[in-house]
Amino acid sequence: MKSLASVLSTFALAAFATSANASDFHFTGNITNNTDVIQVAFHLDNAATNVAVWTDSFLNGINFDPITALWNVSAGGTLMGENDDNASIDPSTQTYYDSGFVLPSLAAGDYLFTVAAFPNFAAGNTLSQGFQLDGTTPIAIADWCQPAAADCNAPRLNQKGTFWSVRLSGVDSATVPPTTPPVPEPETYALMLAGLAITAWAVRRRKAI
Repeated sequence: MKSLASVLSTFALAAFATSANASDFHFTGNITNNTDVIQVAFHLDNAATNVAVWTDSFLNGINFDPITALWNVSAGGTLMGENDDNASIDPSTQTYYDSGFVLPSLAAGDYLFTVAAFPNFAAGNTLSQGFQLDGTTPIAIADWCQPAAADCNAPRLNQKGTFWSVRLSGVDSATVPPTTPPVPEPETYALMLAGLAITAWAVRRRKAI
C-alpha cells in the first residue's frame, strides 16, 4: 500500500525493541507528519488469552494524540477494531488520550497493530484501503494543530511531540516492519536513465580527448 510504504520511508524511526520476557515487547520511535502510520506486527503460535497491545506515549499532551487499529493479517488484512482513547490498560504509564486493546481471546496467526495521529482513522475494512488522511498534504507534527488539542499554543502540553511508544503483552513475537523505500514514479526512472546516459557520454568524451 503506497501510503504506508511512503509513511515508513519518512520516519525518523530508529525504532528499537526490548523484551522483558518471551511475551512482553516494547517499541519506540518518532513520526514526522500527521499522515504517518506506525505498524507493529505480532504473531501468535497458538490461540491465546488476554493479549494486550497499547500506547503509553501521549504523556498528557506532550506528544500527539494516538488512535489505534488492529488488523488480522492472516485473514487478508481485515480490520478487527479501532480505538480512539483507552488509558485503562496500564494506568501506571498511560494518560487520557492513549489507546489500545485488551483481547480476552485471539486465534493463532499474524496481526498488525497500527498507530496514527487523531483523526487519521482507517478508510475501510481492509488494510489495503488505507487511512483517511492518505492523499492529503502532510503536515509536520510540530507545525500541526491537532484537532483534539486543548491549546495548540501551549508552551508544553500542545500535542506537538513526535514520540510514540507501543507495548505488547501475551504474544510470541513482535516487530516493527523494516522501512520500505518508495517506488520511483515512471518520470523519475526516465530522469535517472537520462542522467546515466549523460554521465556515460561525458566519460567517453573525456577518454576520447
